[in-house]
Amino acid sequence: MLILDFLFYSFATVVCIQVVYYLVLFGSFTFLKPLKNNKKRIQVPVSVIICAKNEAKNLKRYLPSILKQKHPKFEVVLINDSSNDETLKVMNEFAQTHNNIKIVDVKKVEAFWGKKKYALTLGIKASTYDHLLFTDADCKTISSNWITEMTKHFNEERTIILGYGGYFNIKKSFINKVIRYETLLTAIQYFSYAKIGLPYMGVGRNLAYHKKEFFKTNGYIKHLDVLSGDDDLFVNEAATNTNTEICFSPKSITLSQPKLTLKKWVTQKRRHISTAKHYKLKHKILLGLFYSSQLLFYCLAAILLANKYYWEFILALIIIRYIAVYVTINKSAKKLKENNLTIFTPILELFLIFIQFGIFINNLLSKPKYWK
Repeated sequence: MLILDFLFYSFATVVCIQVVYYLVLFGSFTFLKPLKNNKKRIQVPVSVIICAKNEAKNLKRYLPSILKQKHPKFEVVLINDSSNDETLKVMNEFAQTHNNIKIVDVKKVEAFWGKKKYALTLGIKASTYDHLLFTDADCKTISSNWITEMTKHFNEERTIILGYGGYFNIKKSFINKVIRYETLLTAIQYFSYAKIGLPYMGVGRNLAYHKKEFFKTNGYIKHLDVLSGDDDLFVNEAATNTNTEICFSPKSITLSQPKLTLKKWVTQKRRHISTAKHYKLKHKILLGLFYSSQLLFYCLAAILLANKYYWEFILALIIIRYIAVYVTINKSAKKLKENNLTIFTPILELFLIFIQFGIFINNLLSKPKYWK
């Protein structure tokens, strides 16, 4: 009984931690109201950076949404990262009909071959304007005002803008729901941490920053050998409580092609998760505590319910925790146009927790591969 007593009080503590995370910490974004600012902002010139490796088909499909942007002055820097397909040819075809395209053709250099950060560095140095906006070749903007929405937050203090990059909804696909739920939960976290003055990451599918921030950190030099991190590790190093802003208006969202199988998605997530160990200690503690409390919630609840130990109190605590989760996920999903995920929250959350645990163990045993 002493063991069950210990587990019971541990479970109550875990539930309290989870409620604080969802309603208090994540509430900084969940309950945030869009600012109504009627003051006209100066529309700054922007360089849109797109790094592509074997993305000929995606460029044909999605680049037009970038080129049709209504922003008054912008260029598109297309980086061909040593592609083996017709990526460079497609880029040149677009450049023949659009005079605001600049192409950077990255050749195979033995020391840096296969490293996206090297290719991005060349693209950033080749860009004309100081305000940079990043997305991927498989991303589509859902509004012709995407550039304007993301960059209108720039001012003398705010030089890093975190946006939301979602994934296309594929009906009747469980894996698609898992991917979109994980993306939503990640966004809730990095938006929330940014709002409380602890920005720790952004996503390269929708990220903007001033060029001076790139050179202030000497680019990606501190984590050049890390497979991923051109987005999250850069933000983790460069972002502060005063220079970072978030943008989540419907017109600022981008959508990408999700992986179609669990195996391909896990391979992708292995690269992404491998960067977390390079975060600042305070971020690792906060993120680790959240994930650990999620895992413990399910494990302890299962043990206590199986032993019918104070099961009425256990059920009450479970309900309290799920109310906090539903409120946060539902309100945040509506903001980020992910409305149809809320009803599947318990299943998606449980599946995701154990998949992430498996990825963590797998990464300890072997290193993930390069980005392409």
